[in-house]
Amino acid sequence: MKKDILILFDLDGTLIDSTKAIVDSFRYALKKHNFKKDIDDDMIKELIGYPLEYMFDKLQVPYKNIDMFVDSYKTLYKEINNNTTTLLEDGLESIKLGATFATLGIVTTKTTRYTIPMLERFAIKQYFSTIVGRQEVTNPKPDPEPILKAIKDTNFLNKEKIYMIGDTKLDLIASNEANITGIGVLSGYGKKDELMKYSNIVVKNSLQAVKIIKKIENR
Repeated sequence: MKKDILILFDLDGTLIDSTKAIVDSFRYALKKHNFKKDIDDDMIKELIGYPLEYMFDKLQVPYKNIDMFVDSYKTLYKEINNNTTTLLEDGLESIKLGATFATLGIVTTKTTRYTIPMLERFAIKQYFSTIVGRQEVTNPKPDPEPILKAIKDTNFLNKEKIYMIGDTKLDLIASNEANITGIGVLSGYGKKDELMKYSNIVVKNSLQAVKIIKKIENR
């Protein structure tokens, strides 16, 4: 029987930690193309969640060269991602708990080219009824398009029973624009004060978020 609650998860900083792969791949691309501006790790981390093109643009890579930098980034990321990305603590438990009372989905800015093999490697792909990545939409988060696609994919009509769990303001802005409930988590890259601007529910991690949803829905 179809469950009447939909929980959508972000990936990076919400269910997984791929910080090392992301930062190392940025450094590789910047070094390979002799980018001279001084970029520290925090500058890169603050942009995680945005599309790669946007991130390189904000790091002041010339627009005409961005595609070249992105290609170099992906070359290394493909090689090191599997060995450096891990499930966050309580990530698996939050997925398993959510699956007991809700339909689950992934809404990420990662492409499904990387997302699906990763979910398979962690043996969690089967929990998700929809996986919406960068290549499935025209406009990534904070635009609501990825969330709206996930809702359409799962044929959910009652937005009062749809939740988005994410670690950055992008997830919460997109949730607000899609008229669903966004829950911020502090396991990733967003700061509490920033997340509280867009949601009145901000908790430690995805497991706490799922428990709150379960309580709200009396499940």
